[in-house]
This record gives sequence, structure tokens and C-alpha cells, in this order.
Amino acid sequence: MVVSSFPQEDDLLLLISDTARMIGTYADRLARRHGMTKAQWVVMIRLDRNPGLSQKDLADMMEVEPITVGRLVDRLERRGFVAREPDEQDRRIWRLRLLPAATPLLKIMAGHKADIAAMLGFGIPDAVAAPMRVGLMQAKANVTAALKNADGPGDRDDSKQAASV
Repeated sequence: MVVSSFPQEDDLLLLISDTARMIGTYADRLARRHGMTKAQWVVMIRLDRNPGLSQKDLADMMEVEPITVGRLVDRLERRGFVAREPDEQDRRIWRLRLLPAATPLLKIMAGHKADIAAMLGFGIPDAVAAPMRVGLMQAKANVTAALKNADGPGDRDDSKQAASV
């Protein structure tokens, strides 16, 4: 991993974005040690927390196209970690569930998650970490609300401003 020699950023959006990207890169490296990708791990974590999701619901959660989830599930299915089962009400829908073979890997992933959390928090006192967590939860809630109300207050129509320049 290349660590930038540029001065520290004060821009909160860049800090959050860069940190999230770097965590993703780190997690992908850990996943590759087990012959997997971070995206495959995300599928497994989501299915562990939400058994029986449809491929479309999982794609929505992951913010990717259903075909992308389909390919990820294909790979996990070949490794014996995931099964597709027909929906009882709608035969066009496949429900996804983890198989017992996924359990040991989920335990390994939980250990890696704990290690990443410890690495992230290293050197940050609890008195600082707690308000950071609260602030990030509020920021996430703000973005979630903005996404649900894309035409609501606070949205800017920059096209009119750009046209007048």
C-alpha cells in the first residue's frame, strides 16, 4: 500500500472517502488470502445477517446490479458456501442461504473484522472514539435521508447555475 506524502487533508469528505477506500483495499487483501474477494465476503456477511434474501434484494443492499450479485453467488455456490432456493410464492425469484461449509470462513471473517476495528481505533482514546461513532452514525442517517428524498430541501440544481456561467 502506498502511503501518500501529501499533507494531511482537512476536508472531512475526502478523509471519510479515503479511509473507506483504504479499509476496502485492506479487507480485499485479507479476503484474497482465503481465495476470495471482499465482495464475496460482503455477500456472505449479508446472507449471514439476512438469510433468505433474494438476489435482487442483495444487489440493492450492496448497491450493485443483480447480474453482479449473480456472478458472485455463482462463485460462492461452486465453493459450497451458498445455495439458491426457489421462492415459495414466485418461481422467478431465487432465495439465497449460506450452507454449513460457510461457518468456518465466517468465523475467520469475524476475526479479521475485529482486527480491522482494532487497527482503526489504535491510538484513538475512547473519549474521542465514542463521539466519532455518534457523528458518523448521524452522517450516515443524513445521507440515507437525502437519498430517500433526492428532490427535497438542500438539493441544488447546479445545471441552471452552470448554464449561466
